[in-house]
Amino acid sequence: MYCYQCEETVKGEACTKTGVCGKSDEVADLQDQLIYMLKGLAVVNQKAREKIPEDSGLKAQILKFIKGNQKTKDEDLEEHINSRFMEESIFSTVTNVNFSNSYFKNQIQETYRLREGLKSILKESGVDLSNLPSAVNVKPEDLTSTPEVSILSTENEDIRSLRELLTYGIKGMAAYAYHARMLGCTDNEISTFMEKGLAATLDDSLSSDDLTGLVLECGSVGVKTMALLDEANTAAYGHPEPTNINIGVRDNPGILISGHDLKDMEQLLKQTEGTGVDVYTHGEMLPANTYPAFKKYSHLVGNYGGSWWKQKEEFEKFNGPVLMTTNCLVPPADSYSNRIFTTAMVGFEGLKHIDEMENGTKDFSRIIEIAKNSRPPEKLEDGEITAGFAHNAALSVADKIVDAVKGGQISRFVVMAGCDGRHKEREYYTDFAKQLPEDAVILTAGCAKYRYNKLDLGDIGGIPRILDAGQCNDSYSLVVVAQKLAQAFDLKDINELPVSYNIAWYEQKAVLVLLALLSLGVKNIVLGPKLPAFVSPNVLNVLVENFNISANTTVENDMKRLI
Repeated sequence: MYCYQCEETVKGEACTKTGVCGKSDEVADLQDQLIYMLKGLAVVNQKAREKIPEDSGLKAQILKFIKGNQKTKDEDLEEHINSRFMEESIFSTVTNVNFSNSYFKNQIQETYRLREGLKSILKESGVDLSNLPSAVNVKPEDLTSTPEVSILSTENEDIRSLRELLTYGIKGMAAYAYHARMLGCTDNEISTFMEKGLAATLDDSLSSDDLTGLVLECGSVGVKTMALLDEANTAAYGHPEPTNINIGVRDNPGILISGHDLKDMEQLLKQTEGTGVDVYTHGEMLPANTYPAFKKYSHLVGNYGGSWWKQKEEFEKFNGPVLMTTNCLVPPADSYSNRIFTTAMVGFEGLKHIDEMENGTKDFSRIIEIAKNSRPPEKLEDGEITAGFAHNAALSVADKIVDAVKGGQISRFVVMAGCDGRHKEREYYTDFAKQLPEDAVILTAGCAKYRYNKLDLGDIGGIPRILDAGQCNDSYSLVVVAQKLAQAFDLKDINELPVSYNIAWYEQKAVLVLLALLSLGVKNIVLGPKLPAFVSPNVLNVLVENFNISANTTVENDMKRLI
C-alpha cells in the first residue's frame, strides 16, 4: 500500500499500512489495480474512437457490444464508449466512497472483460494493437506481480507527481460527470479527455512540460464538467434559492440522506411522501434544501448534523436509517451499521446495498420500512442556517453587491470553499472566519462551510456575510459570480477584483476544483491545511511561479496576506 491522494495521509507523506480514511491495505492495492486496468481500457477506447469515423461497420459492432455490456441509454451509444462504466469505476476510488474488496475485484474483472471484448472487435477490423502499454494486455491474476501498478514504479519524482495530479483531477471529473449523466447530461469531450489523460500517465515519452499542459487542460475540462452538472441540476430541480434551513428535528421517524446525488434525493422524497416518515439531509446534501423541486415536499425537514467526519456520533443519534449516495462514508460503528444503506458505487462489506433497476430507478422501500419502526432523531441543535446563494441567486442581487463595494460597505470577498476534515488544525478556518473584518463577505461551497456556517456573522445591507453556493461542485458558481463581478467593474482580469482565496482541500474532487481555478487564471490561492503530499517540490515551484499558490500559515499572518 502506498496512498497519498487525500489531505489527511499519514505524516503528510503517505499511508502505507492502512488508510487514515479507514480503507485496508488490500482495498488500497485493489484500487490501484483497478485504476491501472482502467488506464488500459482507456487506451483501447482511444483506438476505437480513432477508427470509428472511417469504419461504420466497426462502429455498429462496438455499439452492439457496449449495449450488451453496460447500463446506458440507447441515445448515448452513438458517442460514448464505456463512459458510464469508466466514470463509476474511477469514482469508486475517490476517498471515502468504497471500502469493499469484493466490489473492486468485480470491477477489475469487468474492466478486463470490456477491454478484451473491445480488443477482439478491433483486431478483427485490422486495428494494430501492438507496441501498447502493458496495461492493455495484463490479466487480473497478474496484477499483483506487475510493477507498473504501483505509484512508486514511476521513479522520476516530478513525472510521478504530475501523473498523480492528473489522475486525481480525473477522479474528481469522473465524479461530477457521473452525477450529470444520472440526470441525462453528457459531453463527449469530457469522456474523451478522461481517456486521454489516463492513457497519458502510461506514456513514458511525455515530458514534465507535456504533463503540466495536460494537468491544466484537466482543469479547463473540469470547468466544463462542473458547468454541465450545474446545467443538469438546475434543469431538473430549478435554480437554488436563498433558504433558511431548519437544523432542528420533529417527532416523526426519519431517514437521513448523505452524499451528493440529487437524483437519489428526488426518488427518496417521492417514495416517502405520505408515509409519515420525514427526510433529513446530512453533510454535502444540505444544499438540496434550497432547490425549488425539493422545497415542495413538506416532509423534507431540513439538515441534521454537520460534516462527514462527525457521522459516527450523528448517525448514532439519528436513530433511523441512513442512505449514503456517494462519497463521504466513514467505516460505520457496529451499533448502527445495520441501518446504513449504500447505493451506486458506494460500498462497505456487510452493509445493505440498493442497486439501480433496469428502468433507471431505485426502490427504497426497505429503508422506508425500517424508518417506520425507528425512534425519531435525537435533537442535536436548534435554529436555522442560510444557503442557496448559487450563481443565479447571487447575480440576482449583483447590482446591490456592486453598490456595496463601491460604497465601501463591502471591502473584500473571501472564497473559503472546499472540504472539511477531522483534524484539529481545521479549526483554523473557524478562527479565520471569526476574525474577518465586519465588511468582508465569505463565498463558500463544499463541506468546508461547516467550520463556520453556523456562526452569527450577520449581514451587510441585507447581504449575508456567508454566501453558501452549495456542494463542492458548486464552486463553479463562485467562478461565475467572480467573472460577472469583473464585468460589472469593467475589469479584464478577475485577479483585480477584491476577492481572496483561502481554500481547504481533502480529496480528489477538491483537486479538480483547484485545477479548474488555475485554468481560469486565478492566482494567489492559499491552500490548506497541508499542501498535497503528491506535489513534488519542483512541481510546487511551477505552481508558485505561475500562480503564486501557497500554504496557509496562521490566522494572523494569512489575514494580513489576504485582507
